[in-house]
Amino acid sequence: MVVSILRHRMIARRTLAARSCKPRVSLAALSVLVAAGPLSAVDWQPIGPAPISGARYTGRVSAIAPSESNANLYYVAGADGGVWRTADGGLTWTPLTDHMPTNAMGALAVDPGNDQIVYAGTGEANFANHSRYGLGVYKSIDGGNTWTQYAESTFAGRCFSRIRINPQNTQILYASITRAGGFPEMAAARGHLQATGPLGIFKSIDGGQTWIQLTNGIPGNLSATDIAMDPTNPNVLYAAIGHIFGDLANGIYKSVDGGASWTKLAGGLPTTGVGRISIGLAPSLPSRLYAQFAGAATSTGGNASTLNIYRSDDAGLTWTPTNPPSHQATYGWYLSLVTVSPTDPDLAFAGGLDLLRTTNGGGSWGIVTGGQHVDFHACEFDAAGRVLSGNDGGFYVSANNGTNWTVRNEGLGLIQFYAGLSVDSLDESKMFGGTQDNGTIRRTGTAPDAWVQVIGGDGGYTGVNQQDPNYVWGEFQGTANLYRSTNGGLNFNSAGGGITGRNCFLPPYEIDPLNGNHMIYGTERLFETTNATAPTVTWTAITGDLTTGTGAINGLAFAPSNPQTIYVMTNDGNVVVSVGGGPFNISLAGVPTWPRTMRPFAVDPGADLTCHLAVGWFGVNQVLKTTTGGAGGAWSSVVGDLPDVPVHTVTLDTRRSPHVVYAGSDQGVWRTHDGGVSWERFGDGLPNTPVIDFRIRADRGWLRAATQGRGVWQVTLYPGDFDFDGDVDLSDFTQFQLCFGGSNNPPAPTCPPGVDADLDDDGDVDLADFLIFQQNFTGSL
Repeated sequence: MVVSILRHRMIARRTLAARSCKPRVSLAALSVLVAAGPLSAVDWQPIGPAPISGARYTGRVSAIAPSESNANLYYVAGADGGVWRTADGGLTWTPLTDHMPTNAMGALAVDPGNDQIVYAGTGEANFANHSRYGLGVYKSIDGGNTWTQYAESTFAGRCFSRIRINPQNTQILYASITRAGGFPEMAAARGHLQATGPLGIFKSIDGGQTWIQLTNGIPGNLSATDIAMDPTNPNVLYAAIGHIFGDLANGIYKSVDGGASWTKLAGGLPTTGVGRISIGLAPSLPSRLYAQFAGAATSTGGNASTLNIYRSDDAGLTWTPTNPPSHQATYGWYLSLVTVSPTDPDLAFAGGLDLLRTTNGGGSWGIVTGGQHVDFHACEFDAAGRVLSGNDGGFYVSANNGTNWTVRNEGLGLIQFYAGLSVDSLDESKMFGGTQDNGTIRRTGTAPDAWVQVIGGDGGYTGVNQQDPNYVWGEFQGTANLYRSTNGGLNFNSAGGGITGRNCFLPPYEIDPLNGNHMIYGTERLFETTNATAPTVTWTAITGDLTTGTGAINGLAFAPSNPQTIYVMTNDGNVVVSVGGGPFNISLAGVPTWPRTMRPFAVDPGADLTCHLAVGWFGVNQVLKTTTGGAGGAWSSVVGDLPDVPVHTVTLDTRRSPHVVYAGSDQGVWRTHDGGVSWERFGDGLPNTPVIDFRIRADRGWLRAATQGRGVWQVTLYPGDFDFDGDVDLSDFTQFQLCFGGSNNPPAPTCPPGVDADLDDDGDVDLADFLIFQQNFTGSL
């Protein structure tokens, strides 16, 4: 519907602008015409993917909570996609927390006696750079239709790894709390002031409203990565302390008094080199436990392979290694779970890169990933005994204990985009973007699943040659893993030969907007090619190291009016600028930034020295502006009354002066139209999920936002919304009247400063402009 409306408006504008004889119209007649044609108000609309076509992948599922009585009722959490509900076993899905302060999710729990009572622990405890901080715990008593936020002051800035409910007194809950993830440590917390707050095991006795930290015999300063409860005696608890970088206090702790005191278990468990730990308890035989240990991670995220899966048959007194395959690769800090069948203590699953199953109590393990995506984060049994799994590709169901799997991702829109969205210059419905563990994808139509994977791995930056959209660029993680298509994105071939150096996982690159043969690419240095459409692309380093010595470039921008002016950001805090082909000089240093690629710059298309900069961090000025190309560090804050929230990307609507600035933040999109003095939340319907990139075509009436958790969204930028309230209504008509000059006349002298009422850009404000205005009119007179 959105696309068809836009096409209708574009056709109307082209037709009206082409007329050579334009009849005059009176202002009284304008009022009659306006009153005749209101449209509906503006909302953000999802444009997918939900899911990606082919294998039907969606984004990462971080937690699953099935009803214990209704075999078709499940609650599922996306890593940054919020809580969803299905009442038909996954055939259809409803998002439940779009309006809540954060949609970063780590843990879910359903009251065992009332499946309308649901708890969602915010903050994803999977320790990746994109495993964001939480803002407390949410509770619903009506099946997720409404929620109450609790304990933000207790838990904000950290993450929930598990919530357990006492089945004998469901007002009693336990939660395991971790640091937010990232490399360097806590990068995903974005500098949240409470990110270094208390960790470990917490208890609530009032249904989640208030919580106390349990510290008697158990660390309170290390991440608790799991917790298990004996359902026959809920005072018996097992907690995993699994600081991912290793600590001598890491291990499994047991309480027999409801958490009042704890004892660290030994009996054959490793004591050194231990990282993340997961625990599974057999409900039908509570003395049986399984525990998966990963190695301690290095500071850059390596080394964390599977140490072992241990089994205990005496409630944790002694443990025996079961020697499974090393199925976590070197990412045991990211990939870890253990779950046990509620009816068969010998049937258990362990998650890593692959999903393992044992049917003989750990005597042997086999891979049962099957047709699923890899990278497992959640696994549960539903009330009918089916196995439910969540991974980096979404949600799957097995009716035969993992031998076969059915994907259940239709309508479950959880894709996490990275920065680097691009749009075909001729066909605006065609888009490209890189996604977390779901490759580079291409949009081929307007249906929610009209996206296909064109490059595998983790997808990064994409680009379309604006002069010849047959040339499309994409990449996957790592230096020089750059690919080019010469047929509009149908096929890709390697084109990164000659590029070397450090990378920020998904290196940024940019295509000169005026010359598709000219491109730049960032490692720790800047590389350039001037033959990007040649059969063989050659790259040459044009700078030295622009970082502080260990980082990599994570943001780039050409100035559209003068592509010899280039803006660079590094992930260790430098902002570097070359003006007009001159030397690359450090303009700012020590700017807090995400380790991964961003689109932090918005350069004024008419002024190469004017640029806005996004800063994705708490407690700083999140939007800066320079009018001097950053000379001498001349960047000023334009945050005004913008809330203290990380901003990852900015873009400009230049149809009015001062330009409208849009900021993509961890909490949706914000907008200022007075140069940054005042900001407002922009648009309705966009989930409260991180916005990582923008693409804008104000001349065609749209703004698109790529999110890290809910795919791509589009909003219509209606021509004629002169007061920027989201509607084209009476107040806008009043301003239009003041600008109306009639056929072949310039705008009237009474036109308010900065109001561009020449909607067809022909130099007049006349009937053609009014008809465009009337098409977009949303409010009555």
